Amino acid sequence: MAGFLVRRVLNYVVLVAVASSLAYMLAAVALDPRSNYADRTPPPPPAVVDAQLSALNLNDKTPLIQRYATWAAGVLHGDFGRSVTGASVNDDIQRRIGVTFRLVMLGLICGSLVGVIVGAYAAVKQYGWFDRLSSALSFVVLAIPVVVLATMLIIVGTWANDNVFGFKLFLVSGEYSVGLQAGFWGSLLDRLQHLILPTISLSLALIATFSRYQRNMMLDVLDADFIRTARAKGLSRRAALTRHALRTALVPVVTYFAFTFGTLLTGATFTEKIFGWHGLGEQLINSIFTNDVNTVAAIAFLAAVAILLASLAADLMHAALDPRVRAG
Repeated sequence: MAGFLVRRVLNYVVLVAVASSLAYMLAAVALDPRSNYADRTPPPPPAVVDAQLSALNLNDKTPLIQRYATWAAGVLHGDFGRSVTGASVNDDIQRRIGVTFRLVMLGLICGSLVGVIVGAYAAVKQYGWFDRLSSALSFVVLAIPVVVLATMLIIVGTWANDNVFGFKLFLVSGEYSVGLQAGFWGSLLDRLQHLILPTISLSLALIATFSRYQRNMMLDVLDADFIRTARAKGLSRRAALTRHALRTALVPVVTYFAFTFGTLLTGATFTEKIFGWHGLGEQLINSIFTNDVNTVAAIAFLAAVAILLASLAADLMHAALDPRVRAG
């Protein structure tokens, strides 16, 4: 088991290095920080622009390999460089990473858990009303883009506030109410109210995906020989389904977990922008528009690390579910 994890971690370190290096080079080639100075009045002298870009390691006249080496050396020391405005990328990332982490983790936990439960129950009740209803709703959700889904949730939440609850239960903009003086519990409640709709926006697609996948995996094992053997030995149907069928069906689902995490990060980019959350997703979009190579590369690096940590978590869950992995 220990050897398995060590090999996995070493592989992930190499993959993070390759992914982040490619992301930096792609950003450095595709984005043009020099264009930020083109529309200024009066236009700054070319020598001044070159000096400023060189100080930020963004000068396109410097060979790409040299710029990459400078950036990589900084990353090894925990420094992602400076943004196009001269501000520290590290400081900006530190302010925003907690926002995205809180939103993504809640969406991931809610979406995966509810999706697995719905999919497993739909498989047990195959062709029943719950199976048909969950299948139809899953296909509808999967057919709706995240942007449209988030906008619909804002409209529904606003309508529910005005016509159902009579007060603002769903807060649709920002991660907290600016200037609120309500103490610890009041501030916590305010943040939870801001979390509801963005979390639902991220969770719905995950619920639809995991439920379909879990249903198919569960159906593959319901009539397996080991389930019939467990029942023949006197195990109840519920115990056989939860201890053996569900556990076996979860193995391929946890493998899919890491790939879903990457999709969730993409969905969070649009969700943050629509709901006014100032996280990494919003900053990624802003950085692309402002040709901020170092910030784009830093966010890509963190995304690679996050996805590979999710892969490691999937490996650990796989080992917990499958004794053959633990045995080497």
